[in-house]
Amino acid sequence: MPSTESLPGNLPALLPQLEALYTDIHAHPELSMQETRTASLAADHLRAAGYEVTTGVGKTGVIGLLRNGDGPTVMLRADMDALPVEEATGAPYASKATATDREGNTVPVMHACGHDMHVAWLVGATTLLAQTRDSWRGTLMAVFQPAEETAEGAQAMIDDGLFKRFPKPDVVLGQHVMVGPAGAIGGRKGVITSAADSLQIRLFGRGAHGSMPQASIDPVVMAASTVLRLQTIVARELAPTEAAVLTIGSLQAGTKENVIPDEAVIKLNVRTFDEGVRARVLAAITRIVNAEAAASGAPKPPEITPLDNYSLVTNDEAATTTVVEAFRRHFPAERIRQTGPTSASEDFGSFGAEWGVPSVFWFVGGTDPDTYAKAKAANRLNEIPTNHNPRFLPVLHPTLETGVETLMVAARAWLAAAP
Repeated sequence: MPSTESLPGNLPALLPQLEALYTDIHAHPELSMQETRTASLAADHLRAAGYEVTTGVGKTGVIGLLRNGDGPTVMLRADMDALPVEEATGAPYASKATATDREGNTVPVMHACGHDMHVAWLVGATTLLAQTRDSWRGTLMAVFQPAEETAEGAQAMIDDGLFKRFPKPDVVLGQHVMVGPAGAIGGRKGVITSAADSLQIRLFGRGAHGSMPQASIDPVVMAASTVLRLQTIVARELAPTEAAVLTIGSLQAGTKENVIPDEAVIKLNVRTFDEGVRARVLAAITRIVNAEAAASGAPKPPEITPLDNYSLVTNDEAATTTVVEAFRRHFPAERIRQTGPTSASEDFGSFGAEWGVPSVFWFVGGTDPDTYAKAKAANRLNEIPTNHNPRFLPVLHPTLETGVETLMVAARAWLAAAP
């Protein structure tokens, strides 16, 4: 897939190093706020390229600054954390790692969302931009962020003085590997990723012997009724033109088949693209949960506890136009695609929104193009392993080089040309 406008620097010569870095990080994933090894690798690469490096920002975050004369400041961001997922890709560099989660459980760990690719992309782009600094002027700010998966990493860096300790950027740029033909680039103006709210619901009953249900207030039945009723929010309380996703990801109750337990716990996730819809869905959840508990005669009201939340990521219109125009000058037209909003969520938007600067976020495909084309022709795209699936594994090429190029092209759209 040749480019239409060449970039300075020798990306092909750097690719073996980036491939080794990617496979190393993939084989050694780290949970949110535990990314010490990954952060150390990122910091080492930044130092080697001549950046001023600050570590431990927001606990494990890394920031690199390359001041290269007068000109705009451009922030490039990559997230670093992995997920408590057991890998099933069969790759030679597949993760066999385990870690201790926040509840003290030993869990498998996998880069099931592609953040290992994001780190390799940003290392590649920052390295090449440093090597070609005679062709541009300004300041590059590389941000390796922890804990995107738990919606706390961006805010942790902000709370740790990001806005006071580092220069304010003129633009914030980020990207994500997703299912799609490797080498394809997708984005849009306006909302690009959804808001997300995760909740835990504790339903209280009265336990009893399984042979004596009349002596119980059964939280299992209460939970089952609640789960079914919650599905009607999207189906019956929202207009067809209003988008939302409500997923029950966990339902836990009891330990033995002949014991009716005292309580049940539901964990759910909501995705929305509009603040009014979000408020209505959350209010409906509260109403239904309390009503089902009351209908069952629960001894006390349910506990509804927020777990995490992500705001909408909204691409600045003018900045997105600048990025897309730069992409079109560099990449063949067939590789640039306009997407709709995705129901995935991100905390990337916190940087631009809270700093008060424009931001742009886009997607890079990571699926083997032949595999994608065949699945599309057979109407089986939903069978391709998505992000967070144990079999999610971007193809190395051209995914690796595409993400490096997109960061460089977008950054150079702002950085002043050298005189």
